[in-house]
Amino acid sequence: MVRPAFFLLLSLTLPLPAGEITQVGRFSAADLSGWREKKFKGKTRYRVIKTPHSHVLQAEARASASGLFRKIRIDLRKTPYLHWCWQVIEPLPPLPEETKSGDDYAARIYIVKRGGLAFWRTRALNYVWSASHARGDSWPNAFAGANVMMLAVRNRNDQGWLCEKRNVRADWRRAFGEMPDHIDAVALMSDSDNSKKQAVARYGDIWFTSD
Repeated sequence: MVRPAFFLLLSLTLPLPAGEITQVGRFSAADLSGWREKKFKGKTRYRVIKTPHSHVLQAEARASASGLFRKIRIDLRKTPYLHWCWQVIEPLPPLPEETKSGDDYAARIYIVKRGGLAFWRTRALNYVWSASHARGDSWPNAFAGANVMMLAVRNRNDQGWLCEKRNVRADWRRAFGEMPDHIDAVALMSDSDNSKKQAVARYGDIWFTSD
């Protein structure tokens, strides 16, 4: 089922409403400029496909873990709201996501704030489509600990194309106890290397707004 919210993707090609907007990913325009691949284990297949409504980015993970990232500084004091749309076509089975053997997600969007020379202070917040957790649950990443926090935005009970809006500053404060002024990168990943399973997901446009 395609939700009406899917058409929010198309609004990026129309005159924008009042307020600031920063575009990060314009997959609806078949545009991957600025995005780079990061491989962890194997290679998730990412490709722009055309649907009846728009272009989207499709990810196919076959016991693999690689992601796409874009280095882009976002001033969260001006544009704190993160928007994106996504859909899980082939979900993962329930997994022990707090453990290394279960640290796989059919779809995730994450934001990164570098620690500069103090590399150990680099932190990331992962918005995930969880296979096991209830919406709103959060937990430390099994590999990176409390420097990378996972937040379940969707889970196995959710279906169809869904669009999200998150206040990144507020979510970051709940996750790390501090209010950030900016972030340095945005990434997405569909991975299934630890569970050796398969997952297929689709991603729509990604952007930040002032309200």
